Amino acid sequence: MGVTEQPESVDSPAPRRPRTRLLFALASAVLLADLATKLAVVATIDRGEDIRLLGGALYLTHVRNTGAAFSFAEGFTVLFTLVAATVAVVIVRTARKLFSTGWAVTLGLVLGGALGNLIDRLFREPGFLRGGVVDFLSVFGPDGSVFPVFNVADSAIVCGGILGAALALRGIEFDGSRAKDEATANDPA
Repeated sequence: MGVTEQPESVDSPAPRRPRTRLLFALASAVLLADLATKLAVVATIDRGEDIRLLGGALYLTHVRNTGAAFSFAEGFTVLFTLVAATVAVVIVRTARKLFSTGWAVTLGLVLGGALGNLIDRLFREPGFLRGGVVDFLSVFGPDGSVFPVFNVADSAIVCGGILGAALALRGIEFDGSRAKDEATANDPA
């Protein structure tokens, strides 16, 4: 005799599914937006040229960044390339354990941004692993005079980081549970 599966009870919750599709869809959207905007900037704006928009609240400024965020540590491009590649691998490996929508959005933003800047570091001049990231958004002043010049990938990474910090402060785990709930479940008071 074969074993028959028992139907789930009406009271049991629906099976949870990993949020990997959301993570990879958002990462793909960020990556495509980043690549498209960088290609448009490289094709239409000369390096150092400033295009004033929104009454000076935003400038399009084509610059290349060989350092980390905000042009910090420009001599360490190879290190930043390896860190971005490592971050991407860790996020992809974590994806199958991800049941939280918030964390899927967070990691999707970070993954898409990391891959966008990683592609620049791999394939743009001056060469492999040392390429300059195309930055083009300058707020409240040209050439990053008020705030450093950034791109879509940088924005996604920062937004993902802020969301991740908020989720961590609220105690939300990758599986969607709350750290407080786990502590209560393990404490037989």
